[in-house]
Amino acid sequence: MTNPHAPAPAPPATDPDFTPPSLGRRFGALVIDWVLCLLASRFFADPVRDGWAPVLVLVLEYAFFLGLFAQTPGMYITRIRCVAWSDGGRIGLVRALLRGLLLALVVPALIMDEHRRGLHDRLTNSVTTPAPHP
Repeated sequence: MTNPHAPAPAPPATDPDFTPPSLGRRFGALVIDWVLCLLASRFFADPVRDGWAPVLVLVLEYAFFLGLFAQTPGMYITRIRCVAWSDGGRIGLVRALLRGLLLALVVPALIMDEHRRGLHDRLTNSVTTPAPHP
């Protein structure tokens, strides 16, 4: 049970001890989400022939899950989450959709800063953080 009187964690932007999750955990989450997207896209397209289908599902998955829950299923399994850089809250549906579109371009995710924030994170004011323990 969460202690309601415990101080709220500092937002990543102002936390001098902020440590981003490893690239392995982030990549693991992406692989899990990609497999789920491949499976889901089979309901309306052939993911081998129609390469756009799993990418579309991935973008929509990111918009829905990150916008509302701060975690995709892959992030939940690997115990990471995506929150707003400035206040640590959810990024919302519009920013999550933009983040998913930028992630689908791949290159923005490869250009990272010292906090492992890719261009897709910086442009949407988001950051991937370790998920708090339940």
